[in-house]
Amino acid sequence: MMAAETIQQGRAVLGIELGSTRIKAVLVDEVNAVLATGSHEWENRYEGGHWTYHEDEIWSGLAACYADLKADVLARYGVTLAQLGALGVSAMMHGYLALDADGKLLVPFRTWRDTTTTVAAQELSALFEFHVPERWSVSHVYQAILDGEEHVPSISRLTTLAGLVHLRLTGEHVLSVGDASGMFPIDSATRGYDDMMLRKFDGISATHGVPWTLAELLPRIALAGEEAGRLTPEGAILLDPSGDLQAGCPLCPPEGDAGTGMIATNSVAPGTGNVSAGTSVFSMVVLERPLADRTAPEIDLVTTPCGDEVAMVHCNNCTSDINAYVGLLCEFAEVMSVPVDRGEAFTKLFNLALSAEPDAGGVTAMPFVSGETIMGVSEGRPLLMREPGVALTLPRLMRASVMGAFAALAAGNEAIREQGVRIGRITGHGGIFKTPLVAQRLLAAALDAPVVVMETAGEGGAWGQAVAANYLLHGRGRSLSTYLSEEVFSDMRQQLVEPSPADVEGFASYLACYRRGCVACKALEVR
Repeated sequence: MMAAETIQQGRAVLGIELGSTRIKAVLVDEVNAVLATGSHEWENRYEGGHWTYHEDEIWSGLAACYADLKADVLARYGVTLAQLGALGVSAMMHGYLALDADGKLLVPFRTWRDTTTTVAAQELSALFEFHVPERWSVSHVYQAILDGEEHVPSISRLTTLAGLVHLRLTGEHVLSVGDASGMFPIDSATRGYDDMMLRKFDGISATHGVPWTLAELLPRIALAGEEAGRLTPEGAILLDPSGDLQAGCPLCPPEGDAGTGMIATNSVAPGTGNVSAGTSVFSMVVLERPLADRTAPEIDLVTTPCGDEVAMVHCNNCTSDINAYVGLLCEFAEVMSVPVDRGEAFTKLFNLALSAEPDAGGVTAMPFVSGETIMGVSEGRPLLMREPGVALTLPRLMRASVMGAFAALAAGNEAIREQGVRIGRITGHGGIFKTPLVAQRLLAAALDAPVVVMETAGEGGAWGQAVAANYLLHGRGRSLSTYLSEEVFSDMRQQLVEPSPADVEGFASYLACYRRGCVACKALEVR
């Protein structure tokens, strides 16, 4: 009854996240308890040398996800969702979305998964004396300049996927500082784009005859807790073509999936850290002091939704190959006329991983569906390898696959430790942690650090963005960290796993084989 009243009176808050394989919506009440959910499956495609999603898939997927949420609300509470207290949109960070003066895409969306900007990223890193990753928006636009792409003079705005959706919902060209930090370096003192680096970029782009400055194209930056626009009538119809949804609710700043992961794990204060694992995997450690070396290629310097500096290790590949193996085994079961529930298959297969040897017994999985910059692999080339005479068993396959999902992350975090950054307790977040203990235990071994998983670990970034929207309404002048600790996580159930010496030693042995496997992957590259 209380939930139905919250929804009918327009006090419920909605978070939507456009992830790599799923668009998810989570509706929460004033205390961030989940009221209803909706989702829509989608998948990127490799076309014309780029990883992309078609633009019509963004809008149809968004509407389908909202319709699924709306149906869930009706089924649970017997009411039609028509009003929202607040709304927030988040999505995959980085990539390239270039708009003309009329707001139309000049080229198809190029996602974070692209590894086509190596030259641009290297030149910018040298120019800025700051590591600029290949997937950042500034690398994409500079590569387009270097390649002489015809659309470059017509660019009027650059944004991310979350920024594009927010623009269509509100008319506002704005981003959270966290998402913006994956477009261009941020000055953590001003919480804005680094002015000196902007001037350096404009200096080299002008030599190519570019008619704009980068600051003219980038979104306005907003911090957590600030209102970033209101839902317009056109935006309401975009979300809910039936016309039931009323316009006018406020929106929090559009966020990247790294930011929502930090919120969803209460990891926004200095000294905290989290790992978000899905199609990609990345760790975030909120820095207590600046890094001595800001050029380390394994470390991306981004920010929290409040603008504090974060050392990020981002790996392009995580669960996609695991999903492929589980799908193959489910397909075999169907061929044998013994169909299985996919969710149950994941649970049972994951649990088998813990019965294998700590180093996976000589089996190594290279889950490179796309290139993996940290490991020096520029093309997708998934491989499964085993030592001569080693039997391929299900436990070994699953343990190798889960450890393979975290191996590049482990290699990248070595660089963070070398700079004297303390990696304390890490909070795991994402669907891979739904099966209790398995991924959590192997991540603890990979990072040689305690790993916490909360009861909300499987809710994903959509819940984190709903919390951000609630913070807009109910922050009452408190810092985001204080709001999360007092209002969201004060009595949250959680499970802590310490790394076991045997698992740590086994992972180190596995990582040595994994590094040798990277040599094989690079040898198979075409370009």
